[in-house]
Amino acid sequence: MTKILSLFMPLIFCTLICPWNTQAADTIKVLILNDVYSRIPSKNEKIVRLGSAHGDLLLSGTHYTGNIEVWRGDNGIYLINELPLEEYIRDVVAVEVKPEWDMEALKAQAVVSRTYALYHRKMNGGSSYHIASSILNQVYRGNRPDLRVSYAVENTNGEILTYNGRPIEAFYHSTCGGKTEDAEEVFGKSYPFLKPVESPCTLSPYSTWEREIPAKEIAQALNMSGIHDISIKSFTSTKRIKQLDITHYSGVSCVSATEFRKALGWNRLPSTKFTVRKHQNTFIFEGKGYGHGVGLCQWCALEMAADGKDYKEILSFFYPGTTLERYESY
Repeated sequence: MTKILSLFMPLIFCTLICPWNTQAADTIKVLILNDVYSRIPSKNEKIVRLGSAHGDLLLSGTHYTGNIEVWRGDNGIYLINELPLEEYIRDVVAVEVKPEWDMEALKAQAVVSRTYALYHRKMNGGSSYHIASSILNQVYRGNRPDLRVSYAVENTNGEILTYNGRPIEAFYHSTCGGKTEDAEEVFGKSYPFLKPVESPCTLSPYSTWEREIPAKEIAQALNMSGIHDISIKSFTSTKRIKQLDITHYSGVSCVSATEFRKALGWNRLPSTKFTVRKHQNTFIFEGKGYGHGVGLCQWCALEMAADGKDYKEILSFFYPGTTLERYESY
């Protein structure tokens, strides 16, 4: 029987708490983030495990399988879903791309999502959770069985990308806008396998886009008063915006484009590859791409698959110098 977890999670769990000692040999712990549970434990926050429930769980309209642990911290309640790794990969692929996509693109996504998950599981092995369920890491929305996605995951079972014998930090994004970004420009760290490559992604709805954002909205997002002008100060090596000069009542502030996009909202400003101009009290942004631009471009992968490339060719194009192998114990 499905167990239902409502907004009154702490109260309901008094009746659902049960032991789960039969932990699967290969699982991953995912911090659930949604509209109700939106916080991530702070770095030094002490959290205490209250209990767990196992089975088919319904939380805020979403089904989760495996085990859900409830933790209490200084800043609220945290929910952690532990489930078999391959089931998690299946459910991630089902929301990160469309299940009806070309099979080779689905396989490429399965390998990248598995590699990304294993990298974070290894890095966070001593923590209460390994990875978050939102775009902070990769999107996971509970149990989402799909035959085509399941086939892609099963036919790449255990396959990951490695460099010097270790799983790579396999960054990926939706739409590059014609050229991927250097990881150092976004994350401040250089990777030999994450250098810019050119590839079309014209099938993407974000191949080009336009946003009209009122000056008042931008001022509120940046906690500034009276924004008069926004100008481009510097570019990255791939001609994305690196820094912006914001002119406001108190002077001129230099803001990184990544922080600017984060403040406005990732969806509100799809990428940092844009131009900006002012019309009356509104700023008009015209741009290309969606996401940070590093690593595999999902829509490029779809176009490559449609052109006859298999998933191994797609992966070697976006992560040159890496090796595709089956993981054993990372």
